[in-house]
Amino acid sequence: MDIAALREDTPGCAHRVHLNNAGAALLSRRTLDTMTAYLEFEARIGGYEAAGERLADIEATYAAVARLVGGRPEEVALFDNATHAWGAAFYSLRLRPGDRILTGRSEYGSNVLAYLQVAQRTGAEVVVVPDDAFGQLDTEALAGLIDERVRLVGVSHVPTGGGLVNPVAEIGRITRRAGVPFLLDATQSVGQFPVDVEEIGCDMLCATGRKFLRGPRGTGFLWIRSGLSDGLEPPVNETAAAVWDGKDGYTWRPGARRFGTWEMSYSNVLGLGSAARQALELGLDAIGERSRGLGAALRERLDAVPGVTTHDRGRERCALVTATVEGFAADEVKAELARHGINVTVTTPETSLYQSEPLVRLSPHYYNTEDELDRAVAVLAGLARSTQPR
Repeated sequence: MDIAALREDTPGCAHRVHLNNAGAALLSRRTLDTMTAYLEFEARIGGYEAAGERLADIEATYAAVARLVGGRPEEVALFDNATHAWGAAFYSLRLRPGDRILTGRSEYGSNVLAYLQVAQRTGAEVVVVPDDAFGQLDTEALAGLIDERVRLVGVSHVPTGGGLVNPVAEIGRITRRAGVPFLLDATQSVGQFPVDVEEIGCDMLCATGRKFLRGPRGTGFLWIRSGLSDGLEPPVNETAAAVWDGKDGYTWRPGARRFGTWEMSYSNVLGLGSAARQALELGLDAIGERSRGLGAALRERLDAVPGVTTHDRGRERCALVTATVEGFAADEVKAELARHGINVTVTTPETSLYQSEPLVRLSPHYYNTEDELDRAVAVLAGLARSTQPR
């Protein structure tokens, strides 16, 4: 990778040290130009007319997203965020009293809330699979919990509150053998390193555009394996999802498009397509190698600072690094970094329900530099020293 050229093509790099890519990464100039050019076109000729003129480019986004995860265009539906994409898949399942949902301790908070809502509504049961010694989902325990009552296994590939990468390929092998649907939340992994639905063996996958994929906010997508989508009934029906017969019936559209909505921001759609193509051109293997390397380097530097503790678990780790500074609340640490022009965020138990305390989350991406890591570590080291006895 030509990091200097990539940074030159990223306007935000000139103004901030952006270590919040697990929140929302910086847009490239290429993606920004794609979006603004479409908005100007739309303003000149009208919204419907612009969409009609650019229909081939809009459809190309489905193809780019499908390539990104190893699927096919007809298996992809576009959404305004990953949570709505995930919900479209989850709420299409028909659960009954006694059915079981298996998930992990690191599952995303919104997903857990949805599990609990449906469990209360239907009489289904939510079962949390324990972690193994490395802090990731225990696949042996998962296999032991699979029985005829299990109707779904739902797992976050990379939890929002830490740097571990769950063993999703092994989870996929277990669910395939059992014939149980596997819903993968890949919100923090797509765009950060290779994600292939065939290698993983999941049946449904959701992701967002704004994080490591470097797309715009207000974008997300759902991938559903061919054959499975035709047996599911989306929770919302509208003209994009089904065809009305003019009387008392309708026919669902084939493939994943039955889960989508008619109205969407086509500027955002084209921006998502641009970001996906850029990731494919750079190569997800190369992106993953650099991002993981920066994450490991940052974690190693922080571990060497007295008074700073990292909290990342897992046998395999990625570019999400969580930390605390002795004597300071996570929000105070974030504010001090911001004062030095460094973007980070704080993860809380509200977004990761089985996390016990707020953590500072630093998440570098391939366009970050070692010097930027050093600047962030220096700020945290300065905070930590301020609490040490002289």
